[in-house]
Amino acid sequence: MRLNERPDSDLPARPRWLAPFGGFALLFLVASQAVGLLTSPPDRDMGDLQKIMYVHVPAAWISFIAFFVVFVASLLYLWKRQERHDLLAASAAETGAVLTGLTLALGSIWGRPTWGVWWTWDPRLTSTAILLLIYVSYLALRAFTDDDERRARWSAAVGILGFINVPIVYLSVKWWRTLHQPQSTPSTVDPDYVLGLRLNAFAFLFLLIYFVGSRYYIARLERAAEARLEERALREG
Repeated sequence: MRLNERPDSDLPARPRWLAPFGGFALLFLVASQAVGLLTSPPDRDMGDLQKIMYVHVPAAWISFIAFFVVFVASLLYLWKRQERHDLLAASAAETGAVLTGLTLALGSIWGRPTWGVWWTWDPRLTSTAILLLIYVSYLALRAFTDDDERRARWSAAVGILGFINVPIVYLSVKWWRTLHQPQSTPSTVDPDYVLGLRLNAFAFLFLLIYFVGSRYYIARLERAAEARLEERALREG
């Protein structure tokens, strides 16, 4: 991602692609949801409740991608010690945490009429909840650590170690006996649901790109503003 500097300011300029891409991502999401909701028949067992899959499943998939970005950016920071990698990891962690929270909330809504309870300590649900707690802790660590270098190093370590839980979440339905159904993929769901599932997976991927890009830009602005304030304080002091 390239951020051009304004000639009259040391603050980074908003990337030109960001706003139009955000509009495209929103329209694509609306269209994808319409395809999923309007073109697929009710499930034989779950009826229209099945259509929660078009948000629940893509949100889970794309949260894994977000945490992979955290993992890679954290490794790059520990290797090169460049601030941009730390800010990218933090931006992806925020977005991934939101998507994981959405996954759990929709899973509870689905589970209440299906299992008769809002929550059960099923391996898939429990490991996903742990994943959310890891990245909420990552964000809390960043919020309560004042030293920039220490914050970046500590959060990079959490981002790398926390990613270990991602394959555990994904494979939990294979490793343990679980109430949760097997992974929903284009190869495991009814053909009537494949198009809607694929379109919404891309829709959530586009949203991920937009949100991470927006948060990264804001983080750059915050760091530039902090540097300006520190410089002013030194001059005046």
